Amino acid sequence: MSRSLGDIVEALGGQLLGDSQLQIHRLAPLATAAPSELSFVAQAKYANQVQTTQAGALIVPPALQDAAAVRGACIVSDDPYLYFARLTQWWRAQHRAVKTALIDPLASIHPTAVIEQDVSIAAFAVVGEGVHVGAGVRIGPQVVLEAGSRVGAGSLLYARVTVGERCIVGQRCILHPGVVLGADGFGFAPNRGEWVKIEQLGAVRIGDDVEIGANTCIDRGALDDTVIGNGVKLDNLIQIGHNVRVGDHTAMAGCVGVAGTAVIGARCTIGGGAIVLGHLTLADGVNISAATVVTRSISKPGHYTGMFPIDDNASWEKNAASLKQLNRLRERLRAVEQSLDNASQDTRPP
Repeated sequence: MSRSLGDIVEALGGQLLGDSQLQIHRLAPLATAAPSELSFVAQAKYANQVQTTQAGALIVPPALQDAAAVRGACIVSDDPYLYFARLTQWWRAQHRAVKTALIDPLASIHPTAVIEQDVSIAAFAVVGEGVHVGAGVRIGPQVVLEAGSRVGAGSLLYARVTVGERCIVGQRCILHPGVVLGADGFGFAPNRGEWVKIEQLGAVRIGDDVEIGANTCIDRGALDDTVIGNGVKLDNLIQIGHNVRVGDHTAMAGCVGVAGTAVIGARCTIGGGAIVLGHLTLADGVNISAATVVTRSISKPGHYTGMFPIDDNASWEKNAASLKQLNRLRERLRAVEQSLDNASQDTRPP
C-alpha cells in the first residue's frame, strides 16, 4: 500500500514543495532509499547527501529546502527527525490490519477480573484474581497478570510479559516480550554466614506512555513501591532494583543497571551498560555516558562520563598499575610542596 505526499502533509503538517500526488510506497534510510520511497535529512551538515540519495522525496529543515526542491519533491519541517518519528507512527496506523477485539477461549481469566471494552487477550494468557484491564488493552500470548494488578487503557503487552501482584501499568504503555514487573527485589539480611530473605512488600507503579524493552526487569519495592514516571523509555535487558524512582521522560539504553533505592530525576539519559549504584540521587537533566559507573550522587544537570579508555591490553595493564599508585604519588607530592613552602618561609628576611 502507498500514500501520496499530499496525504502525508494533510495528516502531519509541514510545507510541501513539489508533486503532492507522488506516491510513497515505503519509508527508508537515506543511503538506500529508492525513487518510490521517502527519507529525511535532519541537519544542514548532511547537505551533500541531498544530491546523492535516490529517495523520491525528502523531509528537510528550512536551511535545505532550496537544495532539496531542486532535486525533487520535499516536505519542509523545523524538526525533520521529530516529523519522521511521527510519520512512522502514522504510517504504521495506516497499514496495520484492523483486528476485532477478541478474548481467546484458551486464555485463563479469573471470574473476579474486570475486563473493559475492546480488550484483546491471546491464547494462554492468565488474568488473575481482582485484575483490572482497561479499555482497548491488547494482551499477547502467555502474558501473566497476577492478582490485584492493573493495566491502563490502550496499553500493549507483548508475549510473555509478567505483571506481578498489585503492580500497576499506566495508560498507553508498551511492554515488549519478556518484561517482568514486580519480581522480588534483592533483599537479604546476613546471619552467621547465611542470608535471610527480606520479604518484598511493595509493588511497582508504571506511569502513562511508558515503553519498556524486551526482557527488562523492574523489581517490586521492599516496603514502598518502585516507581517509573510518565513517558519513561527503557531499552532491552535493563535491571531496575527495588524502590528505585525514575522521573518523567527519562530514557535508558540497553543493559543499564540501577541498584536499589536510587532516585533518577526527570529528563535524564543513561547510556548503554551504565551502572547507577544504590541509594544515589541524580538531578533532573543528568546525562550519563555509556559504560559509566555512577558512584556518587549528582546534584547538577549536565553530561557525566566515568570510563577507562580502551587500549591494547599491555598498555592498559601499565596504565592500570599507574592508577593504583596515584594516591601514594599524591601524598608524596603534598610532602614535597610542604617542604618547598617551609623552605621558602625559612629563606625570607626577618
